Amino acid sequence: MFAEFMIRAFLSGLGVALLTGVLGCFVIWRRMVYFGDALSHAAILGVVGAIALNVSVYFGVIALALILSVLLFTLTSRIQGADVILGVFAQTGLALGLIGVSIWGRGLSIEAILFGDILAVAWRDIIFIWMGVAVILGIILWRWSNWITATLGDDLAASVGVNAKRESFYLAALLAILVGLALKIVGALLITALLIIPAATARRFTSTPEMMAILSVGFGSAASAIGLWAAYIFDWPAGPSMVATAAVLFGISQLRNAV
Repeated sequence: MFAEFMIRAFLSGLGVALLTGVLGCFVIWRRMVYFGDALSHAAILGVVGAIALNVSVYFGVIALALILSVLLFTLTSRIQGADVILGVFAQTGLALGLIGVSIWGRGLSIEAILFGDILAVAWRDIIFIWMGVAVILGIILWRWSNWITATLGDDLAASVGVNAKRESFYLAALLAILVGLALKIVGALLITALLIIPAATARRFTSTPEMMAILSVGFGSAASAIGLWAAYIFDWPAGPSMVATAAVLFGISQLRNAV
């Protein structure tokens, strides 16, 4: 039998996998990889803000990620060369966040912030994560058809009365909340990997959006469980083990299609 901390880690990893699996599909379809990267890297500043204000780290990261999502969404929708802006935000936010942690975050592990510390999650963290999962999945189900329509094209969306920019903003806001929930699980540097890799793996096996989302959740959950098992058995870091497992599954999917 696994120790209790492994059970907690599995439950938190499963919760994050449910969200990254579904939202990761939209990240790929709408080419928002750099957007997610910028949010996750810059969200480290939220850790510093939470420490300075003596509030929950979850609250600090989610609040800052939401503010940044509004700012980034506004800038990228009005300015050409959005990838450059997102790259600048990502690296600058990461650098400033690490400087802030080194100055004000005494006692905090920079490694845990960058790569997560899923084995240290408490039951209250799991409750908070799964509350977030329930809310976000509810919103996804509510907006699913509109998001699919907006993904197909702005003109098509407008023809059926869907405001594509508004739907894109909703998606950006949910990505911000996801970053806040997942920061402790896989860290700022690996959140994007869990968004992209399971969804990219699932794309090889299906041609419908709904099935791709379901398979993406499945691959993400498998990567989480197998990665945690490998970390437990071989004493590897948990977050990187989960991402490495997801990458192996992606590689196998590529080989399957190459044969």
